[in-house]
Amino acid sequence: MPPLRGTGSHPEAEHPEYAGQYRLEACLGAGGMGVVHLARSASGLQLAVKVVHRQYAADPEFRARFRQEVAAARRVSGAFTAPVVDADPTAALPWMATLYVPGPTLSAQVKRNGPMSPAELRRLTAGLAEALRDIHRAGVIHRDLKPSNVLLPDSGPKVIDFGISRPYDSDLRTETGKLIGSPPYMAPEQFQRPREVGPAADVFALGAVLVHAATGRGPFDSDSPYLVAYQVVHDEADLAGVPADLAPLVGRCLAKDPQERPTPDEIMDALHPPSYEASAFIPVQRRPLAAESGSGAADEGTTHVRAADGLSPGPGMPKGRRTPRRLAVVATAVLLAAGGLWAAGTRDGSVTPKPDGGADAGRAAAFTPWRTPLRSPSGSTPSCAPGSSGTDSGLYCVSTGFGVARLDASDGRVVWSRRDTSPAAVSGAAMSGRPAYTVVVGGELRAYDPGKGTELWHADLSAYADVPAPAGGLLLAVRRNGALQALDAASGDSRWQRTVPGHVSPGYALYEAGTGLAYVYESSARGATTLITAVDARTGDTAWQRRLDGNLAPAGTSDGALLLTAMNEKAQTTELVSYDPQTRSATRVSLPFRMNAPETLVDGDTALLLERGGTLLALDLRPGTGRAERWRLETAVGMTSAPVLGAGGRLYFSAADGRLLAVDTERGTLLGQTRPRLRDGKLSHASSLPAPVVLGRSVIGTAPDGSAFAVDADGPARW
Repeated sequence: MPPLRGTGSHPEAEHPEYAGQYRLEACLGAGGMGVVHLARSASGLQLAVKVVHRQYAADPEFRARFRQEVAAARRVSGAFTAPVVDADPTAALPWMATLYVPGPTLSAQVKRNGPMSPAELRRLTAGLAEALRDIHRAGVIHRDLKPSNVLLPDSGPKVIDFGISRPYDSDLRTETGKLIGSPPYMAPEQFQRPREVGPAADVFALGAVLVHAATGRGPFDSDSPYLVAYQVVHDEADLAGVPADLAPLVGRCLAKDPQERPTPDEIMDALHPPSYEASAFIPVQRRPLAAESGSGAADEGTTHVRAADGLSPGPGMPKGRRTPRRLAVVATAVLLAAGGLWAAGTRDGSVTPKPDGGADAGRAAAFTPWRTPLRSPSGSTPSCAPGSSGTDSGLYCVSTGFGVARLDASDGRVVWSRRDTSPAAVSGAAMSGRPAYTVVVGGELRAYDPGKGTELWHADLSAYADVPAPAGGLLLAVRRNGALQALDAASGDSRWQRTVPGHVSPGYALYEAGTGLAYVYESSARGATTLITAVDARTGDTAWQRRLDGNLAPAGTSDGALLLTAMNEKAQTTELVSYDPQTRSATRVSLPFRMNAPETLVDGDTALLLERGGTLLALDLRPGTGRAERWRLETAVGMTSAPVLGAGGRLYFSAADGRLLAVDTERGTLLGQTRPRLRDGKLSHASSLPAPVVLGRSVIGTAPDGSAFAVDADGPARW
């Protein structure tokens, strides 16, 4: 639609047609400093573009503050904010483009529907605490958290408007005599000592926001901002109407002394067990499923669903970083014997492959999407892994409280299933002629015949510090005494056990099929150095060993070099290190911004880093190429699985709401995504998500509704 002109009463009534390359389609709203327009990126993503009012564009102080806003917003882009896509603070009319987040503000929601229910309030508390944790980890203080700066999309609360935020290391300081903020949501120190405002001020604002959400008013209420300021500094907060189970926590947030307020992490800890009802923030009736596809199409297409009691008869993962888990989280391990790797997954799973939607009629004969329910009472997400050879078309899936099954990857048919109602059990894959595996909480590894599903052997894992990881025809694991042991994948018998020289308690990182080398690593006590050892998986002999500077973790291999990620003292990834064992030289590539625990894939001379908050970054690994960043993409996904690579330069990953997304790794654009697949409209909590599986032309995802489903890798735009 053409841009709107002259329809607003705000100062910027003459809307510009463009902000940079973005054509402005409609006015979303206006504030004191600028107008927010709806626009679209080249790939079709909806954007919210903030354009500064003309009278402020000539003010050098305002431009400096807008540059700070852009910098702060970029630093915190992720799961709990509207990610920044582009900006130009130097333009005649400075502007900033973020992903458009559909949903009302908290203030509009409360005004329209009244105070939130206790369940909604708990979810809001958890979401905002998690948002503040990430904002503070990025080194930013928001300083203006209030109901109108909280958006409520279906995926959970997002914090917006960093107009007066300040990075910890910013040189731009509040001037004496200037009061910046919204009095009902400002901490006492913002009135008394504005130059000393720290992260605890945001926690105070969170407490005030929660009182508003629970009651429709603030904890300090008056028509006069001066009286509100006096109340904030001197009076006790009015918590009448706040649910009794939350009132003590909210009261602590509103403590006068910043030192007495809880941190965001302490707030989240106090809320366990969490409540994650996806319907909590849905302000209006959901649209029909056919209209909910991320690309505007119907569903990804369906063909059939066959039933069975529990489980009916029915791609290689690329090399990437897989942080070793201890047995405390055995329930989330997924063994991938096929690829020689292991990845984090979640639990879940009933069965009946069933038609899933109308694929393009002209392509139905060439590819038929399918969906197979693997539901279980626990309501978890199934984990799947592929067979490793062209003769093994099996897809091995497990669901907590349900069991393990082999599906036919071509149509979703369940070939065999084995019920296992353990509180948590997750699966592994199979090589041709090798077993499929499950790991059960309590420390037992079970191996199944991939053809018939009969149990072949089982092993007690109580002596191991890690879940065994596939390495060729072996399973490698670090024992609690620090020794590395190899088990025969077919029989479970021990092949060898070695103490790795120089290591006390190494972590297993990855296996490289081409060289037969497995990599273990161990950081020094303070993280100043990391010892890396390459082990011959067949014999346990040390191939090479090197101590490198920094707190490092192996992430993959490229052209004979080992790629490692480097973390700072806050466990944020700051650079990539490429180590060549032939020349014994290390090359370092700095990230353009700090990332929180990204999953890392190596694709030739490119590293792809996917942060759980949805930020995807492509870095050039070639030395001497100048700017390392090739592109970045803000996917607006609140929580992601590990990514996998497919043919045609496509990257796939899953979201917590069951969406499967595809990205073009050459251009850094979103190619398509499936619709959400929630269980009974609810989003269950998971510490990690299963990665999708690529098998030929099929991309197979799993979802919280307990299903495994396949879509056409050649047509992500039609998902």
